[in-house]
Amino acid sequence: MSHPTVDARRRLLKLLSGAPLLPVTSSTAFAGLLAACGGSDDGPAPAAPAATVTSVEFTAMAAPTKAEPAAMATATVGSKLVATYSDGSKQTFALKYEPFFVTGDMVPDGKGSTILAGGYVNMAGEKIMDTSVVGKERQFFSDSPDGSSLLTVPNPTVPGIKGKAVFAVVQFEYTTAGQDGVSTYGTLPSPIAVLTLDQDQATGKLSLVKYHNVDTSSVHGLWITCGASLSPWGTHLSSEEYEPDAPFASTTAQFLAFSKNTFGDPAKANPYHYGHLPEVTVNPDGTGSIRKHYCLGRISHELIQVMPDQRTAIMGDDYTNGGFFMFVADKEKDLSAGTLYVAKVGAGFSIDPAAAGAPLTWINLGHATSAEIEALANTLKPSDIMAVSKTDPADASYTKVFCDGKANWVKLVPGMEKAAAFLETHRYANLKGASMAFTKMEGTTVNAKDKIAYSALQNIQASMVKGDAAWREEMGVSLDKKLVAGGVLAHTLAGAQKDTAGAAINSEWVPVQTKALLVGEDLALADGLGNTTNPEKIGNPDNIKFSEKMRTLFIGEDSSTRVNNFLWAYNVDTKKLSRILSVPSGAESTGLHAVDDINGWTYIMSNFQHPGEYISAIPAEVKTAVDPLVKANYKDKFGAAVGYLTGLPELG
Repeated sequence: MSHPTVDARRRLLKLLSGAPLLPVTSSTAFAGLLAACGGSDDGPAPAAPAATVTSVEFTAMAAPTKAEPAAMATATVGSKLVATYSDGSKQTFALKYEPFFVTGDMVPDGKGSTILAGGYVNMAGEKIMDTSVVGKERQFFSDSPDGSSLLTVPNPTVPGIKGKAVFAVVQFEYTTAGQDGVSTYGTLPSPIAVLTLDQDQATGKLSLVKYHNVDTSSVHGLWITCGASLSPWGTHLSSEEYEPDAPFASTTAQFLAFSKNTFGDPAKANPYHYGHLPEVTVNPDGTGSIRKHYCLGRISHELIQVMPDQRTAIMGDDYTNGGFFMFVADKEKDLSAGTLYVAKVGAGFSIDPAAAGAPLTWINLGHATSAEIEALANTLKPSDIMAVSKTDPADASYTKVFCDGKANWVKLVPGMEKAAAFLETHRYANLKGASMAFTKMEGTTVNAKDKIAYSALQNIQASMVKGDAAWREEMGVSLDKKLVAGGVLAHTLAGAQKDTAGAAINSEWVPVQTKALLVGEDLALADGLGNTTNPEKIGNPDNIKFSEKMRTLFIGEDSSTRVNNFLWAYNVDTKKLSRILSVPSGAESTGLHAVDDINGWTYIMSNFQHPGEYISAIPAEVKTAVDPLVKANYKDKFGAAVGYLTGLPELG
């Protein structure tokens, strides 16, 4: 670009530094700022040509050390973003973390009052109270914000917006425990909220002006909502992971408690209503409407990725003996009907990034509409679909399969194939010969330009490793040893594919080969901080999102092997891996969403959950130094942050 005078450039930097932002992918906005700043005091400078961003690089930050307990106890950013422009010039932005709120804060409800961020309500809209400590009764609020989406809608009507209205949808996976320390995991209906944010058009800064709890009673409440994504048509695609085991739910304490908290009756909740894909549509007034899609398989939904055709979706399955699933919708922008597939892995599967990889073929599990599967869910009992035993019935008519690392013996009721495919998906996929071998396949994302999709494997162990009780050779995934640190798989996408029965798959975005892209490293002995995986490599990847404009794969960690988990940036062209954020000790990096352009600004959404949930190997002296700081920062470890990464231009 033609550089403005020194004085003009200083005014530009002063203007930009008024609030945090990442203005790196909007050449129009950036060139407009240059032109608006003018020239020297001697007269106006000619308008600057619109230089464009040609590449983005993230510099790496060091991991916090035991000498830095304050850095270990909060969200720490020490990285920078370097933008290179088409004229060869560069600009550097120092990154920082900007929270919207910490759960448990009272935030504006848009009606002149406040509401508890991350607060739980039942299906009657009543607050769910934590009465576990006498004299400290209070509404439950989540310490585990997870999936988020940042979006706009036409003609917003929320009052109080000075710039432009931007909306975020944020879901809250669970709350770890009550005030008495007793676990409440999975026993409360997951809240999901729409945030109305005021986007300053001069700076890109986002400010919360309204928090709205989405009413989920029409979909029977939500169950353990984990990762999420933004659909190509601008809706929030949620998740329900670790689906209740329907044949045994009526005697499972967790599910009975969920039913009691959700409906006031431990016998009312129906397990077949959970383990599906919720979709939230944001309304112009900052509220949200929700529906569940019952036709994408009842699995441990983690994070779905819809392809650019707006019909094909691949799905994480956060499960032991999990599968790699794909859904092809009948119509664009509509997930309410389509065909469900599950992968079969061919020879050559490896976690060595230098290996060629293994072919993937696809088993058609069936076609359905959401309405017909919801109707089956409302009327069928588990025994109507298949007989299931967790002990050997000594009956040859049963088939032995593995689900969640445990042996099951199953027998399908004749004529119940469709119900089994969409309501007992894990067991049915086993019966159909799928490669139900993956362990904790978490986030999914896509690099559309290169037609490559990515999947995170939080752990590579158990059913993936030869000799493990849950491993079966015919699954096609046979590793010699486990890798607790996990890794990221890359899937080549192609069209003109047929399923294993020879029928055409109506998609140009079918994964046809899978190989390792990045893997972590297990340590033989814990290091001085207690880490049991190498902190200089990725460890236990979970949330992953790809930025097309930055050509960068962002990777958030969820480990029980790290004292601090990290957010990484991996440039797929330069192969450079950079640590860009450290979340508080004991916390998980969640809510990742790379937003290339909203009204000319770029954002990296990032949350974290359950700070202070320390790994067992942490040295006592480290925990003693860090724990009081975590408690002070995050409401005695009951709170966690929802926010985004921002950037300030450096003077130089």
